[in-house]
Amino acid sequence: MLYRSPTSNAALRKPGSGVAKKSYHMRGMAADIRVPGVDLQTLHRAARNARAGCVGKYTRSNFVHFDVGPVRYW
Repeated sequence: MLYRSPTSNAALRKPGSGVAKKSYHMRGMAADIRVPGVDLQTLHRAARNARAGCVGKYTRSNFVHFDVGPVRYW
């Protein structure tokens, strides 16, 4: 997912969901991705090695989050 409307973002915001109130998705500045044939740990490690923006791994949902905010990882 790249762009997320404010309405969609509000619907996704539940306690413990990890969805930010002012998500970079709402500005088209974030993406949640999967790459067929590439395991999540490999994708997460490759993104972290870029040392640019935010990289988060969502194991249960099987995607890696990238955004252009401050460098941080989870």
